[in-house]
Amino acid sequence: MRWSSQAIAATEPSALPGLAKLNNLVRSVQTPEFAGVTFHEILAKSALNKIPGESKAIPHGWTINPYRGCSHACVYCFARPTHTYLDLDAGADFDAQLIVKLNVAEVLEKELRRPSWQRSPVALGTNTDPYQRAEGRYRLMPGIISALARSQTPFSILTKGTLIRRDLPLLVEASSSVPVDLAMSIAIYDDELQQSIEPGTPSTKARLATVTAVRDAGLECSVFLMPILPYLTDTKAHLDEALRQVKAAGATTVLYTALHLRPGVKTWFFEWLQSAHPELVEQYGRMYYGANSYAPKDYRKWLAARIQPLIRAHGLQRGIEDAASGGIRSSAIRPNDPYTKRGPSPSPGSIIPEEITEGQPTLF
Repeated sequence: MRWSSQAIAATEPSALPGLAKLNNLVRSVQTPEFAGVTFHEILAKSALNKIPGESKAIPHGWTINPYRGCSHACVYCFARPTHTYLDLDAGADFDAQLIVKLNVAEVLEKELRRPSWQRSPVALGTNTDPYQRAEGRYRLMPGIISALARSQTPFSILTKGTLIRRDLPLLVEASSSVPVDLAMSIAIYDDELQQSIEPGTPSTKARLATVTAVRDAGLECSVFLMPILPYLTDTKAHLDEALRQVKAAGATTVLYTALHLRPGVKTWFFEWLQSAHPELVEQYGRMYYGANSYAPKDYRKWLAARIQPLIRAHGLQRGIEDAASGGIRSSAIRPNDPYTKRGPSPSPGSIIPEEITEGQPTLF
């Protein structure tokens, strides 16, 4: 099934107020399978994004974002303000007006062939999730994974999407050529709360099962226990049960941090809090007052003292977050040689395609 019959006028202002900034728009699509969501399909001009502030001390400075916006609809998502570039709001529009880079794999292939490319580790999923529901239709990730593996470029993926299981054979093969680091974000172990604050995500149980699937495939998998929500998920009982389930799923490391609320996210989060937990508005207001984005230092120290003994008690190790991207730190980063380790090229009979066909992308 193609979506051509579902296309809406590309110039319709109600579809995308910032349309003038997308001079590479192919079409806008709506379909009953994704009720309330509009996909704005574009031909990307670039695939690799250099993280500002990269230095020798923080060498992991590249990301790929095949989508802008995310149907996971996590109330606390720090990436929400990125939608304002297109004159869209950081709230409902971020969840429902999604930008899809149809040709991202082809563009990436060209960028990786440049003589200047140093095979720096690349992070996916540190802005919007590459395995959100739309990936089931657009299938952008197989081409991205293949291009990175062929060029011997290390990469990491952070996701809440169980769809990553589809690509496990490809990821296993890629890992024979380059370092591949995978992480699943699972913050909340209360089903009612999880569905309230992350309404578009797979269940906690499904994500834990995906961790197990990754481990059964022979790959390591970290769990991002973040954000921890003050007064909601920071009880000893909740953290203990969370870590028990993480360990049982087979995770190799766990990372945690307290909730932080950037400008543009804070308003959206407090609207949810007022509706779902009005009794906590005053406490959160004191913690995240004014321009404060991070939980107070005293709270973070208190949280560390509570959770670190639990991590050890469950036989888990604390993972290392990449300081530049916010994803899992690439295992390719080693002292004195952060980028240049190469593995073998894909072998004969590889499921990694030899090349990506040029031309107009085909969706289905």
